[in-house]
Amino acid sequence: MIAVELISNIIPPLKTSDTVQKALERMSEFKLYHLPIVNESQFLGLVSEDELIEVRDQETPIGTLSLSIINPFVFEESHIYDVIRLFNQLQLSLVPVLDSNKNYIGVVSINNLLAYTANTYAVKEPGGIVVLSISNRNNSLAHMAQIVEADNAQILSSYVSTFPDSTRLEVTLKINKTELSGIIASFERYDYEVKAVFNNTQNDDGSTDRFNSFMNYLNV
Repeated sequence: MIAVELISNIIPPLKTSDTVQKALERMSEFKLYHLPIVNESQFLGLVSEDELIEVRDQETPIGTLSLSIINPFVFEESHIYDVIRLFNQLQLSLVPVLDSNKNYIGVVSINNLLAYTANTYAVKEPGGIVVLSISNRNNSLAHMAQIVEADNAQILSSYVSTFPDSTRLEVTLKINKTELSGIIASFERYDYEVKAVFNNTQNDDGSTDRFNSFMNYLNV
């Protein structure tokens, strides 16, 4: 996935002639706290809500203000990881996208990014989640997939978390089934440390309900 494929076409940029009030209203409309300022196709920078709300006369054109304009952007062919890096480093609500000639194309909003992330990590797909703690020398996704597939399941998505000054990794697996007891047992048999399990359900043949009904009968 590259930046141009995540551009939002519904968020118009500001012009230097737009007023502070118009900028704040547009930020409120789109639930953003940054907006790009563009002169024709030239990207001038991002203006922040924090600075605009300090302006007393909201009819003042943006171009006449002394603002701390920041100038972050990615090129249209940039990988989505570069977009995520800017969101994280600068705490942005959107990231401008420019073409190879540095002409403004559009923006990637935080909402677009969240939707992409949800699809990438199969968030909306039913299933269970297993979190493994492993040594960085044992980070073999192929072996983990074999263990999961041996239980007639598949890994829908995965990601790895690292920790400073540690050789341990945390691997999160989204699996396309919720009954995970067999998979968990297999991981433990292969000396994987199962750190957490989510959306796990146990097979229920009705014995629990029959036991509860019997105990209720004895208590009558």
